[in-house]
Amino acid sequence: MNQQRLKTLFAEYGRIALWTYLALFVLVFGAFALAISLGFEIESAQGSAGLLGASYLATKVTQPLRIGATLLVTPLLARLLRRRLTGSSEPAQSLGSPSEPGRPTAE
Repeated sequence: MNQQRLKTLFAEYGRIALWTYLALFVLVFGAFALAISLGFEIESAQGSAGLLGASYLATKVTQPLRIGATLLVTPLLARLLRRRLTGSSEPAQSLGSPSEPGRPTAE
């Protein structure tokens, strides 16, 4: 079910959803690599796979959590980016003329 929702999210938000998913993957992968290099021991076949292999396998185990996080974070991130690109969070109505948005008009 999460994978279908993820496909719908990619269709709706496009690059934002993709970059969110990839950023979460890189962050989780890096966190596992750091934890393993600092001495966190994994008790399974992953432990003998080397640092990058063990980090990748541990990251794959967290895939359902990362998909869920992507589903939650992407719409919020998209709203934030839209606000930044439009310059404010004000409604579309402006006090100014079309040539000078935001400046009061003299009537």
